[in-house]
Amino acid sequence: MKPTLVILAAGMASRYGGNKQIDGFGPNNETILEYSIFDAIRAGFGKVCFIIRKEHQTVFEEKFAKALKGQMEVDYAFQEPQLAEYGFNEYIERTKPWGTGHALLAARNVVKENFCVINADDFYSLIAFRRMAAFLADEAKDDYFALLGYKIDKTLSDSGPVTRGVCAISDSSELKRLDERAKVYRNSEGEIEFVQHDGTPGKLNVDDLVSMNFWGFTPAIFSLLEPLFVTFVRENIADPKAEFLIPEAAQILLQKGQASFRVIPIDAPCFGVTYQEDKPLVKNELSDLVEKGVYPKYLWKEVAV
Repeated sequence: MKPTLVILAAGMASRYGGNKQIDGFGPNNETILEYSIFDAIRAGFGKVCFIIRKEHQTVFEEKFAKALKGQMEVDYAFQEPQLAEYGFNEYIERTKPWGTGHALLAARNVVKENFCVINADDFYSLIAFRRMAAFLADEAKDDYFALLGYKIDKTLSDSGPVTRGVCAISDSSELKRLDERAKVYRNSEGEIEFVQHDGTPGKLNVDDLVSMNFWGFTPAIFSLLEPLFVTFVRENIADPKAEFLIPEAAQILLQKGQASFRVIPIDAPCFGVTYQEDKPLVKNELSDLVEKGVYPKYLWKEVAV
């Protein structure tokens, strides 16, 4: 059975100042996620599931239904703020969605095959999808999942600092933990620094592997995540900004011994749009890839598998 591509596209994009999930970046106004879908098809994925807010369904259908017709099965799952299906019947005041872990749970009734999950606003490269497809076909188990690790030097923004989860990896290439590093940037000497909790600068190696939220799972992840999410909501229901995030959930599963994660190194650029100033940079990157023949000028005229 072909794996499924799950795309997290329900975020608010507050720093970007717009709906970057459907903003155009390619030479014919293609979105970033269209390049991910194109690469996923070439890597052997058979279905895409967009996790969105219900009010955006028509926009997504108008944007992607025609392009993907005959290319890939399309489905939708909806991330909603109210949680009656989890036993919380009272109205919950929210100012932002419940986070990527909750978004992933929204797909539990739609996704029945092994799958990967990605951000809608990051470009990952074809090799990433091929490596993940191979893992999902040959290695994934109901307690053995995967995370792609990108060299941090290939994930930074020239428009401002970013937050990155640095992978601590065992000798057997398994994830030991994710160390969140805030305000990561490249200084004037080309060194990579971050701001530590006490406000002092820390240094990172250019070859350190970081998570860009590209995970590989079997459907067993849903039954592992749900009790963690219910506990999280009970403890944070009064906080309108509290978020249940995939990396934090993964660390809990690691600590409990309920799952392990293979870290798959990817030596390719991963770029996206954290800030509005990133847009021309991303457009230039995609234009260069088209000029080099990595992608066709008209993305959906054909898909070479």
